[in-house]
Amino acid sequence: MLDIKRIRENFAEVAAGLARRGAELTYLEQARDLDAQRRTLVTETDALKKERNTRSKEIGVLKKAGQDTTEVQADVRVMGDQITAKDSELREVEEALRTAMLNIPNVPCATIPTGLDASGNREVCQVGVPPHFDFKPLDHIEIGERLGLLDLARAVKITGSGFPLMLGQGAQLQRALIQYMLDMHTTQHGYTELLPPFVVNTDSMRGTGQLPKMAEDMYHCEVDDFWLIPTAEVPVTNYFRNEIMDRPLPVYLTAYTPCFRREAGSAGKDTRGILRVHQFDKVEMVKFVEPRNSYAELELLVKDAEDVLKGLGLHYRILELCSGDISFAAAKCYDIELWAPGHNCWLEVSSCSNFEDFQARRLNCRYKDAEGKIQFVHTLNGSGVALPRLVIAILEQFQQADGSVLLPEAIRPYMQGREKLVAAMLR
Repeated sequence: MLDIKRIRENFAEVAAGLARRGAELTYLEQARDLDAQRRTLVTETDALKKERNTRSKEIGVLKKAGQDTTEVQADVRVMGDQITAKDSELREVEEALRTAMLNIPNVPCATIPTGLDASGNREVCQVGVPPHFDFKPLDHIEIGERLGLLDLARAVKITGSGFPLMLGQGAQLQRALIQYMLDMHTTQHGYTELLPPFVVNTDSMRGTGQLPKMAEDMYHCEVDDFWLIPTAEVPVTNYFRNEIMDRPLPVYLTAYTPCFRREAGSAGKDTRGILRVHQFDKVEMVKFVEPRNSYAELELLVKDAEDVLKGLGLHYRILELCSGDISFAAAKCYDIELWAPGHNCWLEVSSCSNFEDFQARRLNCRYKDAEGKIQFVHTLNGSGVALPRLVIAILEQFQQADGSVLLPEAIRPYMQGREKLVAAMLR
């Protein structure tokens, strides 16, 4: 959520920033007008209350003097009715203002590229060497089915499309990668591990910016008003909701969770295999930092995600997203994409974002600065990293001519020393 004072005092600047996103300005204009209306109502109501108090005291003076108070009492009653009406109107205006504010996206950082879609993104770098094959590389579906790593047909029978089923070495690989990433983040990068709930309430979803904007892309349990989490970002960032943080900044948290997304607006896109699914595993990194350090912390966050991929020896690239391609809540974002030779395309495996104080204002998450003043923190998060696209890249980048897949050395200890994935029957 933006600071209403910022909108009030720098409306043109905020409007120009949102225009870089290609965002509609309707809610911004509503917020400006409703804020002005709210301030007028507060002034009028306070004046009425002050006048009522003055006239009420006058009643006591008149009674002591033995004078008639009928007219004054009638005036006080009228003012009371006016105050009640003003208070009711004020509540309505404040609720409308809150609704408008919740629908205004974050203002993009001034340094990011301007563009309305992914075509405006800037490639920062490529790391590693793309694999070369003396044979036609297979995609992850053929590799996975030949080696018995996944069973998509039975997954459809059990649940439906978009819910993958990994088995045998495939399931073990997924588990090994999760453990590898958690160990790296906690022992090398300084994160504290959480195991949060996998369902959250509406306040939590609203706090991180998933609601109300992306409701149709989420799974909602209406009876209990619970939401299946789309990412660990939601429960982990909400850890300090409605609190003044009681520990020094920065605070780094990491968590593994399954993630659930309906992605209603993406029907028909990348639905083959496990490219785009409704349930997937992810290790997430979340940071709570002082505002003055948040952009330096974003660069460190990207490096933490990179370390995962470098450790696995994968070929990847980093993109700086343009103003029209960043998420609703982000001010700046980097995407990390892995090369998938079987599909001959790049696959996003991590998004690392700085939200500045946008989430913190929605969460009411604050800290005391060096002078003891209470301020909103800046929040950041990044995938560290997401599966199953990491699995896709490993299968496709490290496939061998004999049909096996060479495992990166870094995860062999998590695979009981196994060096390759080979065809295996379900036992």
